[in-house]
Amino acid sequence: MPELFPPLLTVSELTRHIRSNLEQQFPSVWVEGEISNLRCPSSGHQYLTLKDQGSQIRAVLFRSQGQRLKFALQDGLEVLVLARLTVYDPRGDYQLLLETVEPKGIGELQLAFRQLKEKLEAEGLFKESRKQRLPVFPGRIGVVTSSVGAALHDVLTIVQRRWPIAHILLAPVAVQGEAAAGQIAAAIQMFNHLGPGLGQVDVLIVGRGGGSLEDLWSFNEERVVRAIAASQIPIVSAVGHETDVTLADLVADCRAPTPSAAAELVVPDGAMVKEQVRHHRIQLERSLKSLVSALTVRVQKSHQRLPEPRLIIGHFVQRVDDLERQLYQKVKQWCRNIQLLLVQHQSAIWEANPLVTIRREQGRLAELDRHLIQEMQDSALLRRHQAKLSIYQLHQLSPLGVLARGYGIVKDLRTGKVLKKSTETMVGAEIQATLAEGELLCRVEDIRQQK
Repeated sequence: MPELFPPLLTVSELTRHIRSNLEQQFPSVWVEGEISNLRCPSSGHQYLTLKDQGSQIRAVLFRSQGQRLKFALQDGLEVLVLARLTVYDPRGDYQLLLETVEPKGIGELQLAFRQLKEKLEAEGLFKESRKQRLPVFPGRIGVVTSSVGAALHDVLTIVQRRWPIAHILLAPVAVQGEAAAGQIAAAIQMFNHLGPGLGQVDVLIVGRGGGSLEDLWSFNEERVVRAIAASQIPIVSAVGHETDVTLADLVADCRAPTPSAAAELVVPDGAMVKEQVRHHRIQLERSLKSLVSALTVRVQKSHQRLPEPRLIIGHFVQRVDDLERQLYQKVKQWCRNIQLLLVQHQSAIWEANPLVTIRREQGRLAELDRHLIQEMQDSALLRRHQAKLSIYQLHQLSPLGVLARGYGIVKDLRTGKVLKKSTETMVGAEIQATLAEGELLCRVEDIRQQK
């Protein structure tokens, strides 16, 4: 009996059913479209939208697949993609998981070549102003190529024929395949790190024989191009045949159409150099002979104009004698002046002799000593006389002196007061009279006041 109602599903269950059906029905599909809304987060995955005039669909290129691409994705690029159709569960969006991406209407390598060329050209790596000159007479030549290819044989043959005194150092590398670019870049860097005592080279030849774009692709890799640009040694690029042009050719200091042509550019023709040296030697000999002849004539003419050497020498001898006599007189006068000056200084020094000064000051000190003693004696006599006078005056003014002249001191015995007036005591009071010698005890019999 058929079910009257369809089964009840959750959103997740429905989404899983849709994804399963889509993945089974479209396990792999080629899709043509234009890239838009390209995003490249730090995870390395690339998210984009493929669109045409009527529709669009989301797509994802995971990092593992993206690393295999030779070119870079960009908005507006029309591509053919091989992808699997699936559903992104959290949003329920259907999308393409990209496995292969190819540019439409142009090869993958051609697009990668064009993109990298535009990038490096914008950085100025192809400018002529940054390129180095090749040495005229190289002593050591470095070669970066395959050890089994015809390119090495051509270089060795031509260098041996044209400039046999040059030494060739080979860095054998793979010239095609995945490992080729890394080996070529490492060889260029190795030659740049060699010092004068380790086989430092004057120029480098980097190249290989001809082939397809895929065969020559190692010389279009960015790491190789940047290694050539960073080289401190001049580099000649010789990749392929005359019609082949790689990014290594554009960035190198000099480009040769073939390895044989590179060898001819790097070294001079020895036979031609010998001929030039011979020609220059002949010209130099002629120039020297002409110069010697001209100088001989000048010397002869100068000799005729010169006076007799003995007369010149005699004049200078006489001049030396005169100068010697003048020098003797000046030195003699100078010695006299110095002697007179020494006598003057000796007199001044003797006057300033400390012993003379000490003796003179000792005499002054003795005189001052005698004068001081006399002054002290005179002062002592004067002081003694003044003291006697002062003692006499004190004696005259002292109470004992007054008493000696007949005066006395009267004191009331009851009060102990010295009497100055008669009214200061009374009749019958006992008083004491002190004389110059002894005392008197009296009683007041009568008091008389002075009228």
